[in-house]
Amino acid sequence: MKRTKVAAVVHNSAVTGMWTDIGILGCDATGVLVLLPEQKLTAVIRMLAYGASANQVDEIAQIGKSTTLEALVRFCDAVENLYTRDYLRRPTPRDLQRLLQKAEAKGFLGMIGSIDCMHWQWKNCPTALQGDYGNRKCQKSIILEVVAGSDTWVWHAFFRVARSQNDLNVLSQSPVFNDVLRGQGPNITYQVNNTVYQTGYCLADDIYPRWTTFVKSIPNP
Repeated sequence: MKRTKVAAVVHNSAVTGMWTDIGILGCDATGVLVLLPEQKLTAVIRMLAYGASANQVDEIAQIGKSTTLEALVRFCDAVENLYTRDYLRRPTPRDLQRLLQKAEAKGFLGMIGSIDCMHWQWKNCPTALQGDYGNRKCQKSIILEVVAGSDTWVWHAFFRVARSQNDLNVLSQSPVFNDVLRGQGPNITYQVNNTVYQTGYCLADDIYPRWTTFVKSIPNP
């Protein structure tokens, strides 16, 4: 992570009061604060990124187990408080209008994002879960389904599917089009080749079904 990005995360987290509690910062015999926010952030990021335990990051960040776990909880709460409004939600009508305008500027009328799945390798998968999260390559992984706009704004993320699955299996369990199935989808109208369409769509690769909500990319344009 770039130094500027770390500084931004530390600053934004400080706004929520994450790093300002004396109890978690700790003091030495002279009353001087001994743990910097950057230390705790380093420990938290290593735990989240590499699946390290609190005891493992102690050697790098020089932080005790209880303090590291407390920092982890506070970091997750701070991220949720800071970014839920912008990222962890469905698009509003204003968001959809922005997505449609950007897609139209690139020549894709009615496109609300691109959908795809990826396997995240789970290096430190617990032994009790290895049977559920093994893929066809005999690796432990977690499947992530994402819908993102052309500006890389991710407005849908689905993580819950276990076992060896492909994009179709994940789609059958995903809530991404639940509002469309309930007849509550956004009203999007556009015209292509003298035909009027009233449903937005996502760009997808060839494995996805021939639904009106998907437009396949061209493999050999």
